[in-house]
Amino acid sequence: MNKPNLNALSAAIALAISASAMGAGISEAQYKSAGQSIAARHTNDQAICESMAGNSKDVCQAEANGRESVAKAELESSYSESGKSLHEVRLAKANAAYAIANEKCDDAAGNIQDVCRKEAQSVEVAAKADAEKRAAAYAVAREKCDALGEKAQATCIQEARFRYEQS
Repeated sequence: MNKPNLNALSAAIALAISASAMGAGISEAQYKSAGQSIAARHTNDQAICESMAGNSKDVCQAEANGRESVAKAELESSYSESGKSLHEVRLAKANAAYAIANEKCDDAAGNIQDVCRKEAQSVEVAAKADAEKRAAAYAVAREKCDALGEKAQATCIQEARFRYEQS
């Protein structure tokens, strides 16, 4: 994988691990409507991919599938408003970035392809590890907050959510 592609992949992963700012929750009707929009966009994206050939088609499909999985994870996060959901968004973004990068490696051959795949996998593993680390650190911080009084506990939890990008 050449440097520009590695930098682009790294940037995508960096975005993948950032918190998603989805708002303060949505209604059930908004949730259903957004789900239908996600499905419609995915169908449209897949139709566009069908007009392509070779590895370009495969990359297009990986991008479409990645957009769908990330959009679904973000939708779940905005609907349920839980830290676990934001963790799932980070993992969905890491998985999508890896699938796209890995598919792009098919354009290379031999050792270059092997290196490309290892780099893509390395970035994915790092992103997933960061997501796990944030979730674990938040759990520890939240547990520490439990020992405080009601008002201090609420402030502590809010600070922990912000610090570890939990919701």
